[in-house]
Amino acid sequence: MRSSLTRRGLLAAGSGLVAAAAVPALSGCSSLAAADSDPETLVVHTQLGTTAPGSPTYLAALDRFREENPGLGVKNLINGDDLGQVYETSRLARKEADVVMVNLYDKTLAWTDVDATVDVRGYLDDWGLRERVLPAALSAWTDDRDRLRAFPYFATNWPVAYNRALLDRAGVDAIPTTGAELIAAARKLRAKGIAPVTVGGNDWTGQKLLAQIIQTFLTQEEARHAYTTGDFGSRGARAGIEYFTTLRDAGVFADKAQGLTSDSMTTQFNTQAAAVQSAMSSALAKIPEDVVRHTEVGGWPVAEGAAHKRPTVIRAFTLIGFWISPNGVRKIEHVEKFLRFMYRPDTVARFVTEAGRDMALRTDTVSTGFPLVAAAQRLGSDVSQVLLPDVYVPPSATQPLITATSTSFTRGTSPARVRAALESAYRSA
Repeated sequence: MRSSLTRRGLLAAGSGLVAAAAVPALSGCSSLAAADSDPETLVVHTQLGTTAPGSPTYLAALDRFREENPGLGVKNLINGDDLGQVYETSRLARKEADVVMVNLYDKTLAWTDVDATVDVRGYLDDWGLRERVLPAALSAWTDDRDRLRAFPYFATNWPVAYNRALLDRAGVDAIPTTGAELIAAARKLRAKGIAPVTVGGNDWTGQKLLAQIIQTFLTQEEARHAYTTGDFGSRGARAGIEYFTTLRDAGVFADKAQGLTSDSMTTQFNTQAAAVQSAMSSALAKIPEDVVRHTEVGGWPVAEGAAHKRPTVIRAFTLIGFWISPNGVRKIEHVEKFLRFMYRPDTVARFVTEAGRDMALRTDTVSTGFPLVAAAQRLGSDVSQVLLPDVYVPPSATQPLITATSTSFTRGTSPARVRAALESAYRSA
C-alpha cells in the first residue's frame, strides 16, 4: 500500500503542530533541540521511559549501554501517543532525533515515503543482523517498494482473556468457542451482575476487536482488500458486520461500550467487573496476580460458515521498531553500536523475562514470570490468525475509523449503518 501522505501533506500537517508540540518527559530538552546535541550523543525518541510496558527494562538497558560505551552519551526524548506528531514537527525543523522507537501505524506509515526516516535494509545486512529477525517481522516492516522501514523489535499476541472464576460463578461450563456459546455465556453473566466482554469501543482497542470480528468471514486476502480500500461491501465483510451487530445487540459487550476506552476496559477486567477482554500481550502482562490465577487465554468465538474454523487471534510484529532518521545517518556509527546492543540475545531476553514482551526477534527465552503471555505464545494451532489492519489502513482514515468504531458499538445501529460508517472513514483517504 502506498501512503496517501505526501511531502506537502507532511509539511502542511506539521505547520500547525509547532506551537502545540509537547516537550518530552525526560532530559529537560525539547525534541526540536535534538540536532543541537553533542555529536558524541545519540538522541533516541521513544514511548518507553514512563509507564509504558517495558520502560524499566529499557532504561536499565540504556544504563548498561552507557557503561559499555564510555564517551558515547544517550539522550532520551519521551512522548506517548503524540510521539508521531512531535517527531514530524522536529523533522520539519531538521532537528529530529537520531533513532525513533515507535510502531508502524497511522502517521508512521508515510515516514519512509516522505524522507522523514530512511530505508534500513542495507544497514540490517551490513551489520549482520538479518538472521536475528523473524521472517514474518521482516515482511511486515517492508513496504511495497521493498524498503525496510525500521529495525523490527516488539511484537504482540492479541488473544482473548477469559476469567474462569467469573464464568464458573455464572454457570458457564466451558470457554465459548462459537457465537451461540458466547451469547449464552453473556446472558448468564449478566444475570449475575457481571459484564460479559469489556472493550474500549471509543478507541483503538474497540477498532481492533471490531476488525477481528468482521474478519470472521474473510480470508486474509479479502481482509487485506477491505482494509486497504475501505470496501466493506463483499459478502464476507457484510456477514462479519452482521455477526458483530448480532453479538452486540444480544448484550455480549459491556454496557455503553461505545464510550469506554482502553483504560476503562483494563480496569473492568483487572478488577473482575468483567469476565472477558481482548487483550494484547502487554496488557496480559499487567493483569494482577490474583486474577491471573484463574484466567485462561484463547481466541474470539467464530460463527457457523466462518472462513476461520477455529477461534481467532491477532498476531502482529509491528508494535515497536527502531527507525533511523536523516540526522541518525550522520551518526550512523553510534546508531550501529546502539542497534547491535539492543539486538543482543541478552538484551532481548531481559524484555521477555522482566517485562513480558513478545519480540519480533529470534529468542529461546520464554515469559515464565508472565504466565498469560507464555500461554498466548503456546496457542499455536488451537486458534486461527486474522490480520492486524494497521499497516493497510491509509493514515488519513485512521482517526475516522475510531469514530466509526464508537458508532458501531452503539446498540441498535444497523449493519447497513455500521458499513456506511466504516466506508465513510475512507472518503478523504
